[in-house]
Amino acid sequence: MLCVFWVIQKNIIFALLRISKMQFGTFKVKEGVCIPDVGIEYPIDDPFRRLLKVEVEDSSKGKFQFDENFPYIDNSLSFRLNEILGFFVKWIIVAARNRFHFGIRIEGRKNLRKYRKELENGAMCVCNHVFIFDAFGVNQAVRRFGRIWIPMFAKHFNGKNGWFMRHAGGIPIPETRGGMRKFNEAFDEYHRRKEWFLIFPETVRWNMYVPIRPFKLGAFSMAHKYDIPVIPLVYSYRERRGLYKLFGKSNEPCVTLHVGEPIFFDKDRPRKDELQRVCTVAHKAMEQMAGIDVNPWPATED
Repeated sequence: MLCVFWVIQKNIIFALLRISKMQFGTFKVKEGVCIPDVGIEYPIDDPFRRLLKVEVEDSSKGKFQFDENFPYIDNSLSFRLNEILGFFVKWIIVAARNRFHFGIRIEGRKNLRKYRKELENGAMCVCNHVFIFDAFGVNQAVRRFGRIWIPMFAKHFNGKNGWFMRHAGGIPIPETRGGMRKFNEAFDEYHRRKEWFLIFPETVRWNMYVPIRPFKLGAFSMAHKYDIPVIPLVYSYRERRGLYKLFGKSNEPCVTLHVGEPIFFDKDRPRKDELQRVCTVAHKAMEQMAGIDVNPWPATED
């Protein structure tokens, strides 16, 4: 009983410390950095709280079960035919939405050009999770390097956007132990093919949020396992001006995606230390690219 009481008390103390930090203005950005106000009250006590409703169809008919029987690698004819349609949806419809509605700009691609040899075996992209098509924006930024596969929250695959998520490279994170085994085998195969991965280490999406939230270490653990570099990317915001005002709400900003230099693991150091180091370096690089001088969240809470 005393142990339970101590855990509850400790969590309350940590929450109060976070709140006090936010209230005393420890979030500072460089001059000119856009801080949009899109009418969302973001939590200040739980950086992993899910703000978006999971839209799942009411009927159980046709629902995926995310266990060992789900096709984490799908070689069926129907999937391949849908991949062709998915290609056009991504690179015509969604690309146009990102270009005009979100006004996407991509900066820093040159940071990858000098590392072509080091990136031949694949890479792990990490990015802040801040709007509906942010994953595809990352795909646009690194498209010359090949296909990207993205672990995603499984329940969304039974929702209205499930088809697009599957054909945008999404792989549902399983809900069973057997499913996790098949999931891991699939990523082993994708790595064997030298394909790229994207994980949002903040885990959940907070639309148009400026600070960089704490990271879970899963992305870095996978990158360390495959001995591939981590590429930090981050979205920042611009005021909606000119023609962009015709394609979006006035309080909704345009986005700029910044691509950072790859971060490499030192395999001679202990794994646990390297996961923490690379996570912290990536978090700091994203803060700098986003123009954040003082961030209110730590690099990780794992």
